[in-house]
Amino acid sequence: MAANDIGIDIGTANARVYTEGRGIILSEPSVVVYDKSSEKIRAIGEEALQMAGRLNSNMALIRPIRQGTITDFTVLEKMVRYFIAKAIGPRAFWKPRITFCEPAGITEIERKAVEEAIYQSGARKVFFAKCTIAAAIGAGIDILKPVGNMIVDIGGGTTDAAVLSMGGIVLQHSVKVAGESFNTYIIRYMRSRHSLFIDETAAERIKLRIGTAVEEAVPRTMEVKGRNVLTGLPKTVILTSEEVRTAIEEPVGQIVETIHGILEKLPPELASDIVERGIVLTGGGAVLRGMDKMVEDFTGVNTVTVKNAMAATVTGTGRYAAVMSQVI
Repeated sequence: MAANDIGIDIGTANARVYTEGRGIILSEPSVVVYDKSSEKIRAIGEEALQMAGRLNSNMALIRPIRQGTITDFTVLEKMVRYFIAKAIGPRAFWKPRITFCEPAGITEIERKAVEEAIYQSGARKVFFAKCTIAAAIGAGIDILKPVGNMIVDIGGGTTDAAVLSMGGIVLQHSVKVAGESFNTYIIRYMRSRHSLFIDETAAERIKLRIGTAVEEAVPRTMEVKGRNVLTGLPKTVILTSEEVRTAIEEPVGQIVETIHGILEKLPPELASDIVERGIVLTGGGAVLRGMDKMVEDFTGVNTVTVKNAMAATVTGTGRYAAVMSQVI
């Protein structure tokens, strides 16, 4: 792989940039603060997130990608330019190959505009990678072999399940259910069961600390602080991991059903490959405790979550150009 290859993955929740040898050189929230009065972007990434909750009426916090779909292309384009400039730095003589992990549903016009923006940012060559292929490369799967591999990327906004063979996608299905869905269901549960209002940050913290997809022999507990929805006053409750499992049971079930649906459509040869090689999970949603066990129990197919689950897609995006150059 060329040492100056760069991969960019702008997801629903986070934007990451990867280069070989240095790894992930940039990881920031994929949000911007937009000033409606001046029609200009005031901040991008970490700086924008720090301003959240303190914005005046003339400002808005915008995520250009929601549930894997581009919702504001102009903002996305500016974000791409900003992160490339931050990653490359002022060294004009360094012109890398840049691969962009394309969101689901990107149009040809949008693709061309992103490509032009990347070239203008200093790229020598621009590539576009399907996120499932990038995730598989990042997970260490040899996607060029004539054998079936199943990858399930559970991101922030979408879950993409695909079967790959010989460098391409044989079958793929995406659902707009993923890590952010878990947070939404936790927020709803806290409101309905405990009359407690919590924000997305608190829900994310709950998910990471005591979240689980399977029933645990000894449930874990966590103190959660929020606002009583009835009185408006501060309130604290003790939440158990079993409650969290119950809260996110529906979105977890939808993800598992999506994976099962792919398996049901496979021809015998590929189905045999998947049974032999197993299912690989990547993405931030895949690190939910017991997610791989839930998939394995439901499908009967050995399932593993890769160690670098959260970084697999951007890692594979950065290595994409080198891997695909092997295709004759």
